[in-house]
Amino acid sequence: MKRILIILIFVTAFLTLSIALKLHYSPTTFSTAQSGTLKISASFYPLAFFAEQIGGQYVNVRTITPASAEPHDYEPTTQDIATIESGNLLILNGNVEPWGVKVHDILQGTNVTVVTAGAGLLTQQLVENGISTTDPHVWLNPHLAMQEAYVIEQAIAAKDPAHVAYYQQQLGKLTTTLDAIDTAYHTGLAHCSQSAFITSHAAFGYLASHYGLQQVAIAGLSPDAEPSGQQLADVSAFAKAHNVTYIFFESLVSPKLAETIAREVGAQTLVLNPIEGLTPNDSTAGKDYTSLMRDNLHNLELALQCTP
Repeated sequence: MKRILIILIFVTAFLTLSIALKLHYSPTTFSTAQSGTLKISASFYPLAFFAEQIGGQYVNVRTITPASAEPHDYEPTTQDIATIESGNLLILNGNVEPWGVKVHDILQGTNVTVVTAGAGLLTQQLVENGISTTDPHVWLNPHLAMQEAYVIEQAIAAKDPAHVAYYQQQLGKLTTTLDAIDTAYHTGLAHCSQSAFITSHAAFGYLASHYGLQQVAIAGLSPDAEPSGQQLADVSAFAKAHNVTYIFFESLVSPKLAETIAREVGAQTLVLNPIEGLTPNDSTAGKDYTSLMRDNLHNLELALQCTP
């Protein structure tokens, strides 16, 4: 009896482990998609959000970069590649995805269409370590986000012309929302005591230029870039000279640098979200791209001492 019990325990443990391994390592594909829906892979969160808003009931969207991961550094797994290959459309931003060119080459000869939503919109350059780099963060400017949404709608409609009218209607709703956000930013940031803000990395250049603000970044375009001692000293000096009372940090990376400068200059810290992904807290609270954009506006109004 004891031997039978031991065998049963062993078999149960083996089956449990097998199921766990299968769940962990099996590719996340579109096998659960409803028949007739477009299968869309988006490189990271905001593009997936736009695609879902436009495609509605006729699309099944999968985000390649996992929640809480940084799209600047993420490399797709073999499961991710399998998912992309099993779909109809891959949406990239451009200059965020280090894997974009490689995957584009892999998809040659397949039925997967690759669309770069930020094509023609990436106009700002930053110099890091003597090298000029293109800033990709256009989705943080709602005016440019509208243009990305239009490119995405065109790509979806081309894949599914039977529902063009629906996609155009959905794009209109999304554009109305983005236009309202743009208006709220123009209004909310029109009368401020300060125009310069300090943030963890240089993600807000398109937003700053659109609303007449000045971004001062602790690090460069990549959130993981380590600023030099001189850069930290320069940012601290700028904060003191301009009486900066808030130092912005981000939700997906460590706030350590922002906290260090804040302590040195006697400032507080506050979130300015580059909206590259949703944290578990964001998801639990029901946050999405539009609500996070409004949260960013609220925090900018506070930091820049804006009045109605």
